[in-house]
Amino acid sequence: MSSNNLIISTPSKNIKATIQLTGSKSECNRALVIEALSKGTVKVENISDAADTVTLAAILSGKALIGTNEMPVVNVGPAGTAMRFLTAYFALQPGEILLTGSERMKQRPIGILVDALRSLGAKINYTENEGYPPLQIKGSLEQITDSISIKGDVSSQYITALLLIASQLPNGLHLHIEGELTSRPYVEMTLSMLQQAGIQHQWNENTISIANQTFREGSIWVEPDWSAASYWYAVAALANEAELFLPGLTAYSLQGDSVLTELMANFGITSQFKDGGVYLKKEPKPILRKIFDLKACPDLAQTVIVVCAALGHEATFTGLETLKIKETDRIKALQNELAQMGVSLIEKGQIYKLDCSKRFMPERIKVKTYEDHRMAMAFAPLALVIPQVEIEDAKVVEKSYPDFWNDFEKAGFDID
Repeated sequence: MSSNNLIISTPSKNIKATIQLTGSKSECNRALVIEALSKGTVKVENISDAADTVTLAAILSGKALIGTNEMPVVNVGPAGTAMRFLTAYFALQPGEILLTGSERMKQRPIGILVDALRSLGAKINYTENEGYPPLQIKGSLEQITDSISIKGDVSSQYITALLLIASQLPNGLHLHIEGELTSRPYVEMTLSMLQQAGIQHQWNENTISIANQTFREGSIWVEPDWSAASYWYAVAALANEAELFLPGLTAYSLQGDSVLTELMANFGITSQFKDGGVYLKKEPKPILRKIFDLKACPDLAQTVIVVCAALGHEATFTGLETLKIKETDRIKALQNELAQMGVSLIEKGQIYKLDCSKRFMPERIKVKTYEDHRMAMAFAPLALVIPQVEIEDAKVVEKSYPDFWNDFEKAGFDID
């Protein structure tokens, strides 16, 4: 076993614990860009300790520029959100930089966002492969239009990147969304957080309009991460008995992943909001739902699919289009690792069917993580149904949830 691998087991299938989750990476990354654009007028509270957020905060504070030559280098590593948001952010800032990332980041497309920014007047060039990072960005954008179009079915982060800078464009922005909007809750989160900072918008049909305006002095408090909460809902679903308390989570969250309460109710998990958080409890219940549309919450896909596979529940999944351009090709990664349990995830166009007809529970599995934090955390709860689960490159969880393994031990799991 590699020193970066962990073996998870559990002496008990009855789980009872209080888990304090880190701040939402999605909320925090937006808030940090708002803080930077406001030049400190807006302050961020409850900053996430996720590695992606730490990276973004360091870059925005000017502490992560490499080199003192004519063109400083900004390296986001594997932080996809940072790459998208900073592409728009640096298009406004004076000076010239090279924005780059990890080898996987250089394989993740960004052409749609770059084309949109160029149409606004941004000067951005590709230094290696057309449509992919690294990017040479010459800032101080001179706006040539206030109306642009962008596809809505690729990544909501492209849209968010544009919305975050819209109020600081001299002529504001009318953003026309072409086709169906993927991950709409993430766009709504962005607009809500901008509103908290004093930035108003109008959303008429498929057009979002933000005028040139200034930020209002104040603060944005970042709620704990509902994406991180999903792994505890999975633990509850696979346990014999479960009572978990997650402080800080609210029933009226900006985060689209809060739909988790509805999704996991299908597996008998009740969510009771009181005492400043949410209590999870498992109750015996037959699983009846056969179709899960995850278009609005793709980051929950791995968690829900693994839970279904572990319980032998055959289901159909839609809304997984963006999974192939994440930290890894998450569809292929799921297919590879679920095969160790005899479970198949069959792709038919944009519909995915989970086939559990040959499912079995081995004594041990070794899960590859593909440099993807969500692969590690989605598969970890399998230790409740498989005696030993080895997770390769377990430190990958630091990207969004650095205390994940410590919290797993706190909940009674054995980790070697």
